[in-house]
Amino acid sequence: MTLKQLRAFLAVAQTLSFAQACEQLHLSQSALSLTIKALEDQLGGRLFSRTTRSVSLTPEGEALLPLARRLLAEWSRTEQELRQRFALQQGHVSVAAMPSFAGNLLPPVLRVFRERYPDIRIRVHDVINERVLEMVQERRVEVGIAFAPAQGGGLHFTPLYIDRFLAVVAADDPLAMEPGTDWATLLRRPFIALQAPSAVRALLEARLAAHGLSLPVEIESHQLTTVGRMVACGLGVSAVPALCRQQMHELGARCIELAAPVIEQPVGLLTRAGDTLSVAAQAFHDTLLEVAGA
Repeated sequence: MTLKQLRAFLAVAQTLSFAQACEQLHLSQSALSLTIKALEDQLGGRLFSRTTRSVSLTPEGEALLPLARRLLAEWSRTEQELRQRFALQQGHVSVAAMPSFAGNLLPPVLRVFRERYPDIRIRVHDVINERVLEMVQERRVEVGIAFAPAQGGGLHFTPLYIDRFLAVVAADDPLAMEPGTDWATLLRRPFIALQAPSAVRALLEARLAAHGLSLPVEIESHQLTTVGRMVACGLGVSAVPALCRQQMHELGARCIELAAPVIEQPVGLLTRAGDTLSVAAQAFHDTLLEVAGA
């Protein structure tokens, strides 16, 4: 059954008049009769009993009537929903972001997005860098924010900025009064690190190893917030992306420049290569580039 046939059937069934149905549908009587006949031929029997004076539904026509009403109503709802989605008046976006971004730069992006598209629902997955990549690859989210991934993996990476690692020390540590330090000096103190398989941990270990340095980890945690509080309490030092500077200060720790070596890593937006984003996800993608990439 086609949509045209269902509408023609419903118009005749509700008016019990081919003439009135023609007026509603803006069809000629011959065109309407052919549409109904095609529907009857397709289904295998008559839906209407017609005389020169009246039109009535056959038992099969009576059976079809409630179904036709439901199908047309569902079609109208679907059409309206899709129009609203394309107009960004309905829909949702699922985003995965590594904690350092989710807790610092993402809220301002979400504020701008919500001001522009208040009817779009947003779900944020605050997960470690590796999980961001997995969720985009598995299509559990359309958009991810993470460090640049290795080549391959079916992901498209759009850089937002280059993040540089800073030293994190307690507020009363003598280093807190210095503009910066180097890794050799920092690593003479107990080091607090994120637990493996954190991308931050793996990146630091790999870059330091390339310069003949090792990471003497004495305390580990899964959360950057916990790392910051431990440093603030004087349990040791750490190193975090510059994106976390304000967060570390709010936790009572202090961030200073860190060199020899300088460790940097691109942060950007991840999508599945070759996939077309939903209208809502594309709007979020563009907002993210505009606000976080400015």
